[in-house]
Amino acid sequence: MQVLFWTGSNGVELQVYDPDCCDSILLELRKYLPKYFGVWSPPTAPNDTYLKLEDVTRKFNKPCIMDVKIGQKSYDPYASAEKIQQQVSKYPLMEEIGFLVLGMRVYHISSDSYETQNQHYGRSLTKETVKDGISKFFHSGYCLRKDVVAASIRKIEKILEWFEGQTQLNFYASSLLFVYEGSCQATTVRLSDVTLAEKRGVPKGLLSGGDVLEYNNNIHVINSTENGKIEASVSKGLSKFYALHKKACSKRHHSQLSLKVENLEQGNVWKSSTCIAQEHLNGNVLPQLEKVFYHLPAETKESANVEVRMIDFAHVFPSSAKDEGYIYGLKNLITVLQNILDN
Repeated sequence: MQVLFWTGSNGVELQVYDPDCCDSILLELRKYLPKYFGVWSPPTAPNDTYLKLEDVTRKFNKPCIMDVKIGQKSYDPYASAEKIQQQVSKYPLMEEIGFLVLGMRVYHISSDSYETQNQHYGRSLTKETVKDGISKFFHSGYCLRKDVVAASIRKIEKILEWFEGQTQLNFYASSLLFVYEGSCQATTVRLSDVTLAEKRGVPKGLLSGGDVLEYNNNIHVINSTENGKIEASVSKGLSKFYALHKKACSKRHHSQLSLKVENLEQGNVWKSSTCIAQEHLNGNVLPQLEKVFYHLPAETKESANVEVRMIDFAHVFPSSAKDEGYIYGLKNLITVLQNILDN
């Protein structure tokens, strides 16, 4: 599928996509844009030119999408006083925060449905609430997708490197498009026949009664039932989860741990199951569990499949200095995402 975008009045997009382009700065910029498939003009408006660009969501089963406008100003240097006032009034905090969430669409595994937020949601976010507001985009309904947050940070840092190294273009009212897979395609671990320890032995964050548990490195308990069965979605840092589990159960002398590992990723038929039973949880559980996960397929160890692309270039202007407004916005967005990841 191809998506059409208006090229704007200055034609910068056509320059960056020109097959004869030899500008190293523009060639590097292509890495962060949707792929180009030519131009098109509608029969009813032959003077209007559109770019035919890649549909970045095409490879995702349940794409989660967020559009974030970047920069301290959403108006260009030649905007009239009326235009400036109009743009500033839409989101007075743009200069301080450096970005604006224009909308998001998030797939929730728990309800098999999408949650959608429009631009009014983004404009309601303040300096104090913007972190929680953006974190909604990374929540699956069961857990915070910290793998997606980390991958997004790395993508933005690459774009920031480009902006730090160029002094010929300034961007206004341009956006970053975030896309990641929302469906459950990660490895799933089931811990059966496990009874939670008494309250005094349960680590911080481990609750009974079906509460959602969240751990760093994308280890999250996503379901617990009255009989003590626990379902957890697993990415990296398996040892940390099991270290917490071992700590919770270390005071008990009789327990049986059944571990079943299933890779639910589409197209992958790899499946394995193993059972580890011990009469005494005396420190031998963790090494045995690590042996199991040491042989996980390589694809389960890779970072989340995330796309971050620059879009909307109707207001790009020549410059002789760094685009400090865009750089400020990127840095502040990275800081917010890093706080989400750390907390």
